[in-house]
Amino acid sequence: MSDYETVGEGVTRIDAHYVQPGVACFYLLESAGEFAVIETGTSRSVPLLLDLLAGRGVARQQVRYVIPTHVHLDHAGGAGSMMEHFPDATLLIHPRGERHMADPAKLVGAARGIYGDEAFDRLYGDVPAIPAGRIDAVADGDERSLGERRLVFRHTPGHARHHFCIWDETTAGWFTGDMFGVSYPWYRLAAGNFILPATTPSQFEPDDYLQSLALLAQYAPKVMYLTHFGALDYSEQTARLLAEQVSGYRDLAREVADDALPAAVEAMSLDLLRPLAGGLDEEELRRMLSLDMPLNLMGLRDWRDRQPAP
Repeated sequence: MSDYETVGEGVTRIDAHYVQPGVACFYLLESAGEFAVIETGTSRSVPLLLDLLAGRGVARQQVRYVIPTHVHLDHAGGAGSMMEHFPDATLLIHPRGERHMADPAKLVGAARGIYGDEAFDRLYGDVPAIPAGRIDAVADGDERSLGERRLVFRHTPGHARHHFCIWDETTAGWFTGDMFGVSYPWYRLAAGNFILPATTPSQFEPDDYLQSLALLAQYAPKVMYLTHFGALDYSEQTARLLAEQVSGYRDLAREVADDALPAAVEAMSLDLLRPLAGGLDEEELRRMLSLDMPLNLMGLRDWRDRQPAP
């Protein structure tokens, strides 16, 4: 699989080389000689972008915006490093994420607590602060122009309270961050595309997630530009598959004892994956799910533990 792929008019997908190829990406968006970077990967991803720009003869001063959909470090960890390379760029971010981009110490501390110092340094590298004067907090419904393109920003809680999605009128596509789940290359199956929710270790809110999915659908999208991973044609069937799992997660967390929750969540996902998998054996299906199950369970348990007692 190539590091770079054209996935829409003026849209290039760049593999962030996060964890392994095909896990996370970011996008270069171009119109009339202006450029935006949507998502950033990590500081380890920045050389890939710089090489692409140099190969296309794009001056760094032509990059107008750097736009993480939210401040989780696989989406925003490279933002500070990118801003150092793009002197005329403005960082666009959800208002709840603004302070974390100006001072990422809390984000870094939380991630180190989850991954440990050695894994954090290997995955993320440096996470520089961004001067407050170069950060623009974007309200729900705000628009920005990029050359001849119009970008619309909609706040989409559910995965995180500091999340927005970006509507690109030119391609009738959403840059979805984590709000339209994850669909890695190994989920693009002959019988259909599988998609899995991304709950995050904290701030997962299933009812908000479902409302955000409904909001995305209102725009009649043709394509979803996933961070995990790549362009995915929008269909009502795929949207229902994702919503069914979000609802299922919520119901299992309410009804199933904690020690039985991992098996119950995996069983639900396997039941939905199996019809698309063309006879792959159970161990292979479990391996396909294994990257996200631990974090999804953390997010689900965190949500359950925040609910008021019945």
